[in-house]
Amino acid sequence: MKIFKDLGWFFKERKKQYTFGVSILFIIALLQLIPPFVIGKVVDAIADSTLTKETLIKWIVILIVVAVLTYLGRYVWRLMIFGSDNKLQRTLRLRLFEHLTKMSPFFFQRYRTGDLMAHATNDIAAVQQVAGIGVLTLADSFLTGSTVILMMAISIDWRLTLIALIPMPIMIFGSSILGKKLHERFHGAQRAFSKLNDKTQESISGIKVTRTFGQEKEDIADFAKQTSAVVKKNVAVARVDAMFDPMISIVVSISFVLAIGFGSKFVIEGSLTIGQVIAFVNYLFLLIWPMLAFGFLYNIIQRGSASYDRITKLLNEREDIVDHEDARAETPSGALATHISRFSYPDEKEPVLENIDFTINAGETLGIVGRTGSGKTTLLKLLLREYDDYAGTISFGGVKIQDYQTNALRKAIGYVPQDQFLFSTTVLDNIRFGVPEAAPEDVRKIAKTVAVHDDIEGFVDGYQTVVGERGVSLSGGQKQRLAIARALIMDPELLILDDALSAVDAKTEERILENLKASRADKTTIISAHRLSSVEHANLIIVMDNGRVIERGTHQELLRENGWYAEIYREQQLAEHLKGGGERE
Repeated sequence: MKIFKDLGWFFKERKKQYTFGVSILFIIALLQLIPPFVIGKVVDAIADSTLTKETLIKWIVILIVVAVLTYLGRYVWRLMIFGSDNKLQRTLRLRLFEHLTKMSPFFFQRYRTGDLMAHATNDIAAVQQVAGIGVLTLADSFLTGSTVILMMAISIDWRLTLIALIPMPIMIFGSSILGKKLHERFHGAQRAFSKLNDKTQESISGIKVTRTFGQEKEDIADFAKQTSAVVKKNVAVARVDAMFDPMISIVVSISFVLAIGFGSKFVIEGSLTIGQVIAFVNYLFLLIWPMLAFGFLYNIIQRGSASYDRITKLLNEREDIVDHEDARAETPSGALATHISRFSYPDEKEPVLENIDFTINAGETLGIVGRTGSGKTTLLKLLLREYDDYAGTISFGGVKIQDYQTNALRKAIGYVPQDQFLFSTTVLDNIRFGVPEAAPEDVRKIAKTVAVHDDIEGFVDGYQTVVGERGVSLSGGQKQRLAIARALIMDPELLILDDALSAVDAKTEERILENLKASRADKTTIISAHRLSSVEHANLIIVMDNGRVIERGTHQELLRENGWYAEIYREQQLAEHLKGGGERE
């Protein structure tokens, strides 16, 4: 019953609804006692030849009134209890979703998307059942069972009642053992479902790659294997679950045998009438539901408990980035100064960044170049305050970024990552995602700045064209330019482009950079790139290797140093020249 204690906070919030719903259940439990009582009276009246037409009509009217009241009562408690359990699933989903939006990238490295989706759907549904069917089953089985037993003992015979209840300890003991096994196996079934969710999400997201490499059969085989694992785990749960009903049926059957056997004995002795025995048997029929509900309740509780444990584990994950009480709410601006002595990713000992030192003023552009894996993107993550645990300081406008509220800091930054994500909505809404109230003419102006306006006008529905999931219907260059437009429309103090021009041709790149230079003369821009032409105009260029700055200076200064930058620049210029020559042929 620990799950009911864990959900105590919710039951307190909805105590009026639950109290009213359970009260109605109690009234229904009392009303259900009337039909067996009436049947016993009618049978005895028939046996004694004392039943009259008026008496029979009276009993029939009473039964009709009981039926109508029971119908209305069941309608009301459903509104109260099932309405509340829907509130619980909404509350848990919102709480979980809000929590996930606060978590760092490291959290999402440890928990895969499919697993998180399983928590937000399957697990919450299992907990919802506890607050709905679980509460109903607990209250109804207890109220019905206790009132029926009391009625049997008081109105008929307490001895026969005790005899009929002799098998009950068997059911309690058996349910306890099966409940523990059910809890363990359901944990395993939920883990298997999470893995299947992961597989499904990954396969659908990567379907183009799978088909390109001709791995459909292998992917289907792997999916079939995962599905079989889920079935196997759920069958294991079902094997335990299936033992409840037979066990309860055996207990009920023993109770009926004892009741009829000893009831017949008491009739022969003259201490009971036939009508009383029939009424007792009818009451015993009413006890079947509480007994079955008892096993059903164990199932719901164990499933809900296992799922709530999984949800709680997620909600207890600590936020890596937390604002302190005196954090500034104003949007930062001004010079960006970075002094990082050392940074390592969580759970890793080796440093990813060491001795990174640079300052850029408002209106200047910083270029970051280097080999793949040199630490460029990691540095940008620190600027975005995705991680706080590092030796050193990063300040924006003379204030440490940790002294700003996270929302205020990120409002000042327009970030375009390497992997652009577009939503399944219109081109217009994708661009103005960060500023939903932006006017269409402002969106068009930004689209022209990033040289994507003509492409959009060429779409069937122009700016109202619905982009496929993750921008699947667009080319790589179009996705990149839309992502840049989405960042620019926020008019950020700091624009960060993380290899965001790699999919556009050299002429389009040059045009975009010129537009950015003109439109952002008083604001800061950071461009991380592999193609050095993207950073030629930068006020400062740093070359990174193995997490360290190995060269720094302007484009011309770095060419004179004749180091890594100069070598790669000459190689790329030669490649462009050869490519241009091939086109002229």
